[in-house]
Parts: sequence; structure tokens; C-alpha cells
Amino acid sequence: MHSVTRCRRTLRDFALLDHFDVARCAAVCKSWRDIIFSSTLLRDIYFKRGPRIFGTTDLQVPLGTPLKNYLEELAMEQHRLALINGHAEVHQWSGHSVSISQCRMRRGLVLTGVGDKAIRLWSATNYQCLGVYSVPGMNPLVDFDFDENKVVGLVGSQICIWRRNGKMNILQSRDHSFARSLCMRYLDPEAVVGCEDGRSRVFDMYSGSCSKIIRMHAGPVTCLSLTDEQLILGGSSYGSITVADLSSGERVASLKSSVSPIGISSLCFNVNNHLIFAGSTSGYSHCWDLRTLRPLWEVRTSSNIIYAVHHLPGDTATISAGGIDGVLRFLSQRTGEVLASYITRRSRSVKQWLPSDAHIGSILRHRRPFITCLAMGMKKVVTTHGDKYIRVWRFQEPSRL
Repeated sequence: MHSVTRCRRTLRDFALLDHFDVARCAAVCKSWRDIIFSSTLLRDIYFKRGPRIFGTTDLQVPLGTPLKNYLEELAMEQHRLALINGHAEVHQWSGHSVSISQCRMRRGLVLTGVGDKAIRLWSATNYQCLGVYSVPGMNPLVDFDFDENKVVGLVGSQICIWRRNGKMNILQSRDHSFARSLCMRYLDPEAVVGCEDGRSRVFDMYSGSCSKIIRMHAGPVTCLSLTDEQLILGGSSYGSITVADLSSGERVASLKSSVSPIGISSLCFNVNNHLIFAGSTSGYSHCWDLRTLRPLWEVRTSSNIIYAVHHLPGDTATISAGGIDGVLRFLSQRTGEVLASYITRRSRSVKQWLPSDAHIGSILRHRRPFITCLAMGMKKVVTTHGDKYIRVWRFQEPSRL
């Protein structure tokens, strides 16, 4: 009897929370998760509350959808509306002693580096430094990524691994040096390195041995992305993307742009809708469907090189792009339409939204420093600019009705 009463009180309390807070409560413990996701009453409450939360009726979720899925849909809708209709504030801090050009973001953590002899881990909430990973030797840091257990970096022609849970260890490749490395991505336990000679080299991160060498392009492999289906996507300075099988090392397909001449400067892959997104040296953004290997759209989004494209995991609506012109843009994943554009209004925390037809050249250069890299989180984007500063752009959804 007491347990039933407690359960009812808990349900009543959960019903007062918004969908983000309920989702956080579901992660606290198994009993709360079971109560939240098994309650048809809570599900019905949030079904009715959804349109009022966003001030829109565009969100269409079938009746009977599990509450977990519904909360995810609500969160993604709020994320989308915050990016294209909301207000943005930026938080900037000097994170390194020298200029850096790369950043990554996962689960409320930001990792920055390339240019410095250290990779730094930050909280995306309070911007405190949580860890420093020193780059060994004299070789430069080329690329890096991380997960909840480790940081993986490409240092010269060596792969180094720094453990996050306890004393730091570094594991290095046992293979001899190879052609100059340009980029790296990993899918545990393998890391793929793109090289200047047009080849991708696949390494076992723990033994250090090179298991495969895949001929991707006639020119340099400029960027990489890996899929859950064990496929390698490699962009080229010659303007094409090669799809190769990570297991067999065989080339599967080649994706080309109708725009010439261009070079592929950035890549990302969306596992939810199987779309490949790319930025190019000519300012075009591109999209291909991996299932059909056909292009969906090509849009000129900038007058100059796009250094980075990225999307929030799970989001199938929007993608971000940034490059030399210093404008942070959000595009529709379905059509490539530019939905919103942002620059800084002043050096502190207020942002300015740009109409799509704004004349970028008339905006002072110091208000739009190069965006050398970006990474997306829920209603936020982290950017680096080829200087000492790191910026976190925070977006607030429109006022609720």
C-alpha cells in the first residue's frame, strides 16, 4: 500500500516537470526509469503538452508512441527551433597558450587541440578544464577524438591513446612512418588514418599494427568519417568521396560532385537517415544518400571554403556549417536550405542573427573570425577559430505560449 502511494506521488511530481527534466530523472535509477517509461498517464500528459511547449503544432508523433521515443522527438524539435528561431549567446575563453584549430564535443564535454602541444578537456557547462593530455615528442598533433574512456590522437604518423580513468597511458603505433598523415577517425578497436598519398591506413589501436592499406584516391585524403556498418568515407582534394569496406579493405563506391573544381574539406555521416554531408573548398555544401549512392542536393552556402560540417547525434532535421567567412550557419538536412546564420555582435556574449540575403563582405572581419572547426550538442555549438579562444554558442528556444 505504501509503495503504491509513493508511486502515485512520484508520478504526480514527474507530471509537473518539463520533458528535459523528466528525461534526466529517467537516468537517475532503474525504478524511476521504469515508472516514467511504463506510465501511460505520463505519456498522455506529454502528448497533450507538446504543442504548448514549442508554440507549434508541426510536431507529429503517432498516438501510442512509447514515452521514451516521444521525449526524444520533443527534445529534437526543441533543439531545431532553438537553432533557427531562438536567441543565441556565446561564451568565450582563452583555452590554450597558442592557436588551436580543432574541437570535439560529447555528452557535455569539449575537447580542443591541434596547434598546441596539449589536448585539453573542458566542461561544456561551466567551461572548467577537466584534463590536460600532453603530446609526446616533437611531432605535431594532427587530429584527435574521444569517448567516455579515452582520448585518441594522431601525432605525426603515430596513434597515441590517453586513458581517462586513472593514470594516463600512451600507446603508439609499432609500424614504421608512412606518408604524411592528414586526418584520423576511429571505431574501436580500429583507427583509420587518411594520408597525403591517397591511401587510408587501418590500425589496431591496441597492438599498434597496421592491418590494411586502402587506396582511396589519386590525391590526398583530406577528411574521414566512419559508419556503424563498417564503412569508411574518405574525402579528397580532387572533389570526390570514396566509400570503402573497413573489414575487407575493398572500395565500394565513389561519390562525385557536379561542381568543378572543388576539394572535399569536411565530412560527417548521419546514422539515423543514412545521409552523407560534406563541405567543400568552393563554399558548397553537399548531401548524398548512402543507401542509393545518389546526390540529394548541392548548395552554395558560402563564398569560400567550408572547414566543418556537423550535426547532433539523433537529429535528422538540421546540420551546421562553418568556414573562412566566419558565419555559423544551420541548414536543412533534407534540402540544404540555409535556415539561419549567426555572427558575433561584439566580442562578448551577444549574437546577431543574419538574414539569408545578408551581404557578408560588409561585416567587419573581427566580428566573424574564421571557423576552423565546430561540433554540435543539444542546443549548443562549440567552435574554434585558429586562435587561442574557444567559443560555446548556446541557443534558447522561442518563448513558450
